[in-house]
Amino acid sequence: MNTTAENASGSSAVVPVKGSLDMATINHVPIVSSYNVHIRPLLDAVDKLRDLNVMKEGIQLPTIVVVGDQSSGKSSVLESLAGISLPRGQGICTRVPLIMRLQHHSSPEPEICLKFNSKTVPTDEANIADAIVMATDEIAGNGKGISNSPLTLVVKKDGVPDLTMVDLPGITRVPVKGQPENIYEQIADIINEYIKPEESVILNVLSATDDFTTCESIRMSQKVDKNGDRTLAVVTKSDKSPEGLFEKVTADDVNIGLGYVCVRNRIGDETYKEAREEEVVLFQTHPHLSKIDKSMVGIPVLAQKLVHIQATIIAKCLPDIVRKVQDKLNACTSDLDRLPKTLSSPADAFTTFMSIIGASKDSLKKLLLSGEYD
Repeated sequence: MNTTAENASGSSAVVPVKGSLDMATINHVPIVSSYNVHIRPLLDAVDKLRDLNVMKEGIQLPTIVVVGDQSSGKSSVLESLAGISLPRGQGICTRVPLIMRLQHHSSPEPEICLKFNSKTVPTDEANIADAIVMATDEIAGNGKGISNSPLTLVVKKDGVPDLTMVDLPGITRVPVKGQPENIYEQIADIINEYIKPEESVILNVLSATDDFTTCESIRMSQKVDKNGDRTLAVVTKSDKSPEGLFEKVTADDVNIGLGYVCVRNRIGDETYKEAREEEVVLFQTHPHLSKIDKSMVGIPVLAQKLVHIQATIIAKCLPDIVRKVQDKLNACTSDLDRLPKTLSSPADAFTTFMSIIGASKDSLKKLLLSGEYD
């Protein structure tokens, strides 16, 4: 089955999506798609540029940014995509931007590590939540405040989709004890910084129990993406509020240009395999949810759409990124060439000093006499 969605540039793109998935498919086919092998080199290149902090140089990178109101089910969605457990609890669990790098590899043993403050800390599936909490405390302090310094989580695991996403703090308006009074403004500033660039794809996590038109995350994304051309919505807790969900996602009163995907959150001690089996049964048999097209339901469909969207935006942006990097490199090389050479004697120092004075005089003449401000 194909579904037509607008890509990040606003033009339509046909996104192949699996139709109804039976139990045998769910049990034997991982979330990972067959074209990941082609996307991986491009994604590695973008991730390396992110490690080099090129965004601080004004070069924006294609990024999937995950936003949602507090308790919307963001963590559950990311856990299902990555097949790992993230920190849970009351209040804001994500206190720093969490860059999640998922990479499929065939080894039976996952490789998981955290990167922050110029160091790499290996961990495992059993201890990953505690490791994230410890790293977050080191970055943002032991309280309940937030920080804009990112934490990178690398997950190399069999069956996960090749994706890089940035999970941001959940939106909350009322500070709890230990949080600054302007916590909403702080979170809003971080979210706006990440979703404003045209290169960003916004993954807006909505709860089926909420009225979409009143969600704060929708309000924020509409400010920077009015027509929803680069916004994809994932609706969580579909089993908690199934009545009327079909009408909500088909009416699209909030302009979600890249479409909706409805999912069922993992419950209790379910394994990820069991959760996916229950998800398939839910959307195939429930009297209300079975009305929703199968190209709009399930974690596997969400993973496929995200990988497609990611590939589209990287292919669109990469040539421009290469040009900007080259321009920056040429400018820095030119500045470096203008710096004084190694000074080995007082005479060299005096000559260099006079050269600097001469260059300053020329600049002042251009500014004051010729009006050349470039």
